[in-house]
Amino acid sequence: MAFNGNQSGPLAASDLMSLEQYHRERPAFRERVLAHKKNRQVAIGPNATLYFEDRLTMQYQVQEMLRIERIFETEAIEEELAAYNPLIPTGRNLKATFMLEFPDVDERRKKLAKLAGIENHLYAQAGDLDPVLCIADEDLDRTDGDKTSAVHFVRFEFDDAAVKALEQGAELKFFIDHAEYAHESALTPEQRAALIADFD
Repeated sequence: MAFNGNQSGPLAASDLMSLEQYHRERPAFRERVLAHKKNRQVAIGPNATLYFEDRLTMQYQVQEMLRIERIFETEAIEEELAAYNPLIPTGRNLKATFMLEFPDVDERRKKLAKLAGIENHLYAQAGDLDPVLCIADEDLDRTDGDKTSAVHFVRFEFDDAAVKALEQGAELKFFIDHAEYAHESALTPEQRAALIADFD
């Protein structure tokens, strides 16, 4: 079964393709998902990127996990859905995988030590309204005293005023104000449209 990424609500087992069906449809489905993801990636400076998730990106993640692990048992499928459904936006928020990307291993280790707590310095802003601090890593803490993780799971909760402003054309931007990494990124019209579609 294929559907548009902006359908609301959590994924259910009935939304998923069987392993056999997914094997047949995977090339076309994967191409569609990659095109869909293109405007859902927001770079903030040279080394930080937000990869915004929605129902379609999560269906792809679940289908890939089922394919790789050859999962077909109902209970195991439900466990995968329980793991990925929390990353689907629920009407007044945006949810993303926040990645700190340093290709060189040694540089990455040094930078992640300097960037401890960066997930607590990540904001969204609608027009000239107050910035919205992300809510990070609700499943587990990914920063210890010495370093942060290269991957965080974050959400941005917008109030009605911010949603209304965005729907009426306000600029949407994201920024980081960490002492070791301060950058901001205004969205392209295509990125903005893709993310605003996540609101009810």
